[in-house]
Amino acid sequence: MKLATVTSGETWNTALAALPLAHVLQTWEWGQFKSRHGWAPRYMLWNDEAGQPRAAALVLRRPLGRLPLCVMYIPKGPAMDYADAAQVNQVLADVERIARQSRAIFIKIDPDLDPLQRLSNLREGWFPSSEQIQFRNTLEIDLRHGEEELLAAMHQKTRYNIRLAARKHVVVREGTIDDLPEFCALMQATGERDRFGVHSPEYYRIAFHAFVPRGWARLFIAEVHEPGIEPAPVAAIMAFAFGSKAWYMYGASGDEHRDRMPNYALQWEAIRWAQSRGCATYDLWGVPDEDEATLDAQYLERDDRLWGVYRFKRGFAGQLVRYIGAFDRVYNPWLYQAYLFALRRRASLAP
Repeated sequence: MKLATVTSGETWNTALAALPLAHVLQTWEWGQFKSRHGWAPRYMLWNDEAGQPRAAALVLRRPLGRLPLCVMYIPKGPAMDYADAAQVNQVLADVERIARQSRAIFIKIDPDLDPLQRLSNLREGWFPSSEQIQFRNTLEIDLRHGEEELLAAMHQKTRYNIRLAARKHVVVREGTIDDLPEFCALMQATGERDRFGVHSPEYYRIAFHAFVPRGWARLFIAEVHEPGIEPAPVAAIMAFAFGSKAWYMYGASGDEHRDRMPNYALQWEAIRWAQSRGCATYDLWGVPDEDEATLDAQYLERDDRLWGVYRFKRGFAGQLVRYIGAFDRVYNPWLYQAYLFALRRRASLAP
């Protein structure tokens, strides 16, 4: 295979869409989006002798202050056929060379591989990372069924709540850029209530501009349309799509009208949108990092971390999928450990 650095968004996205494990976090737009937040993107594409794409890696590089060093990350990639040992070897060898030339203290990958597809042909020096960026566990809904079949597969209470939201005058509409202030306010309220960090309003604004005009994301706004109540956003989500897959990434709700179940209506509309785009899978984006037996045994009892969210997502009858998670290749062990220590300390000091 021949390696090239791509400088055209259309060329990159077209090639990526044709590859195994293509992901929205590997798109041209995601690299440009992250470039607004301190990361420098590089788009690496491997073509065969006939000029057909065989592998791709959006490599994000982040400088470490004023030092001539950096960290590198390939989110949800590289995209390639991991069963092809020769291909994996060449792609990772090229990635390693770029990392050394860039004076990276480490480089991280986290492709969407099932543990049964474990990287048995991974090059020497790569190891499972203690710092996971993306979720290893998720729930995925198979969209290759009609709406009635999808509803029938859901938990009875979930199906009931979707219909209850409609009876309680919850209306879901497509959000515009003018809705972002309300969306961000809902995100902030949700983060404070459920004790998790949220991004800045600027972060969501840039994400909206990068993906919504392309049709690769949609902001969904839930309002109560009932006589005597001024319509106002009570909950909202932002979902993404690329190729045959869609992802629910950001969601928020206020404290008012939660008994009207707006979150259920939002997810159902996002599922219908993904299906209308031709997506085969809707990824609910993250559940607790436990095995299936533990999830089944404890989901009714636990409320810490992602467990409450898991109970909600579980009702949509998605299949539990566990990925292998992130792997690191380290070039400066001492600085690597110092970097991890700094991350953990920052997390421990967070409110």
